[in-house]
Amino acid sequence: MIPAQTILHPTDFSDSAKAAFRVACTLAKQWNARLIVLHVYPPLTALYTGEGIVPPAIGPSRETLWERLQQIRPQSPEVQVEYQLVEGIEVPEILRVAQSRKVDLIVMGTHGRTGLGRILLGSIAEQVLRQSPCPVLTVRSVGPEGEAAR
Repeated sequence: MIPAQTILHPTDFSDSAKAAFRVACTLAKQWNARLIVLHVYPPLTALYTGEGIVPPAIGPSRETLWERLQQIRPQSPEVQVEYQLVEGIEVPEILRVAQSRKVDLIVMGTHGRTGLGRILLGSIAEQVLRQSPCPVLTVRSVGPEGEAAR
């Protein structure tokens, strides 16, 4: 693999994202690459049920998400990190940022769902992998017993 100049790390703040961040930092340091840490949060949408409108569930505020995003810091001060917080649907936004920022590599966590969970929820990592304009490295976190975290 040719060393990347720009690495994108999409995060959902999960354990698998934390593991992927460590890998992204290692590569960024090794290649002297810029690292973009991205979090995509869903837009507020109301639901019409036929009997009325159900208001959207309110999640963390944009300010809270921004603070949480900036708490993700590399251990090495040599790694240049840029943070990006975007409202939208995860896969299209990850791909849009990758394309617009001319990303050379995406490093992201995967939850490793199988069976019905994967069918019902899909896999953001898999969708990004299939549609990405650049290589994608997926990282699955490993528990203390050496087994993949579930």
